[in-house]
Amino acid sequence: MAASTKQATGGVEEAAAEEEPRILEPGAAPFGNFPQYSRFHPPEQRLRLLPPELLRRLFPQSPESRPILGLDVGCNSGDLSVALYKHFLSLRDGETCSDASGELHLLCCDIDPVLVERAEKECPFPDALTFITLDFMNQRTRKVLLSSFLNQFGRSVFDIGFCMSVTMWIHLNHGDRGLWEFLAHLSSLCRYLLVEPQPWKCYRAAARRLRKLGLHDFDHFRSLAIRGDMANQIVQILTQDHGMELVCCFGNTSWDRSLLLFRAKQATETHPIPESLVDEGKEKNRLRSWRQ
Repeated sequence: MAASTKQATGGVEEAAAEEEPRILEPGAAPFGNFPQYSRFHPPEQRLRLLPPELLRRLFPQSPESRPILGLDVGCNSGDLSVALYKHFLSLRDGETCSDASGELHLLCCDIDPVLVERAEKECPFPDALTFITLDFMNQRTRKVLLSSFLNQFGRSVFDIGFCMSVTMWIHLNHGDRGLWEFLAHLSSLCRYLLVEPQPWKCYRAAARRLRKLGLHDFDHFRSLAIRGDMANQIVQILTQDHGMELVCCFGNTSWDRSLLLFRAKQATETHPIPESLVDEGKEKNRLRSWRQ
């Protein structure tokens, strides 16, 4: 997944142009813009943890009057974006339309134009998934592009945001302040937020592999004060600083990353969290409290 202020490197463009694109070593894409990301982190590992009916439980309104709007930050080449769309609408492989296809619209963004172009070409749901090249940390561009999408639906915020394995790249390239601001922007834009933070061991591995390839070290790695249990750090920032509450943890992927669902507190006051979601989490021992 990619989200940063830097542009994609020439090496990424060259790899994308090959007939058989190679899988870059971790660290060779210092902004997370790996050309074949889904090969080593397949979407199925996330989907097996997420209830297919999740969005219908969170947003039980009629689809004819109000489609669900989602924001996928750091979408890479769109494999996970498409998989999430199919999963939440219960579409089978090869099925490209459904009576429920108007329920969900996703705006998917990535900093790498090569990856975004690939996503656009390969997306089987062009009417429901929009892919754009966006440096999410560029405030002016972010505001223009996101507002343009939301205005099409007469909305000011997204119903749900997806931030899957993006926080580390923001943190390494923008420092502690950058991570804090990134989470602030997301929480202000989304009623719900699904976050998959990378653990601290991934930071060390990314820095080590970057040095091994003879590339410059991340500017902020050695000066980061926010470190250690990064899932808990993300929870604390979102809940204590940015007005969100943790709804549940859906569990961990095989690469040991938690899927954390948050909700804006003001949304909770008007629309209580569905008890069915909380009860299911308790029954499957997937609901975990991170509050101090």
